[in-house]
Amino acid sequence: MTDQTLQTEFEFSLPQGYVDDEGTLHKEGRMRLATAADEITPLKEPRVQSNSSYLTIVLLARTVTELGSLDTVDEAVIQNLFVSDLEYLQAMYERVNNGGLNAVDTACPDCGEPFTVEVETGAHIDESAGPGQSGESEQVLPIDDAGATDADTQFRDISQVSDGETEHADAGNPAE
Repeated sequence: MTDQTLQTEFEFSLPQGYVDDEGTLHKEGRMRLATAADEITPLKEPRVQSNSSYLTIVLLARTVTELGSLDTVDEAVIQNLFVSDLEYLQAMYERVNNGGLNAVDTACPDCGEPFTVEVETGAHIDESAGPGQSGESEQVLPIDDAGATDADTQFRDISQVSDGETEHADAGNPAE
């Protein structure tokens, strides 16, 4: 038996935030790991069968457990998120369910050394503890306001980094 635990819930902060009917802004929340039922059950719903894009709404409504001071997070809430927040949660869902961490890979702009950082805090993660696990063997190096760790290593700003994939677009209209 091991002393390491599996992280099953992940905190997030939406880029824009959800505005409820009273005008209250909700940005901070939690997402849990998806289960097999979370991914299979929605496939039986007529809305998903007629429009596969609706699967995202159903999956996020099932796995986002908290959002600000809302009593519940349901499909209506997810449908009314700003597009940037929906995209943020989709990318987070992929990261935590496929990688076990809410983290992205990056590299030092000076030396090119690759490393992983936690998306919410920007903390450098030592992956020796294994994906999705935390414990005494996990080392997280805090980054100060200037972006340096205790070892004075500079890191690039990852606030705009998605899930590590980069898309390239050609300039101009492709139909021309």
